[in-house]
Amino acid sequence: MLDQAIEHLQPGDQVTLHSDQGWHYQMKRYQKTLEQHPIKQSMSRKGNCLDNAVIENFFGFLKSELLYLQKFECIEHFDRELADYIHYYNHKRMKAKLKDLSPVEYRTQVLNVA
Repeated sequence: MLDQAIEHLQPGDQVTLHSDQGWHYQMKRYQKTLEQHPIKQSMSRKGNCLDNAVIENFFGFLKSELLYLQKFECIEHFDRELADYIHYYNHKRMKAKLKDLSPVEYRTQVLNVA
């Protein structure tokens, strides 16, 4: 998977790879490969599943609201749909936990009051 991802990197790409603390992610060879390409490594803290909770929640929504609902003609089509979904998720999708605001509205509401 890592080798395939590296093949698609373009000069200037800024990439972060997040994982748990599985033994293969901690291997020196693996970390050296990330360093050579430069991919920033991000890992959960040991024994703390909450580090992944937010992104796992997002990926769950992404799969059920985008990935499973359509077939993609090509990778470019997927890239466009993904960018559109991320914009929708951040700017338009209301969340009950955020007082029925989008994430961006929730974060910026304090600025509107000041």
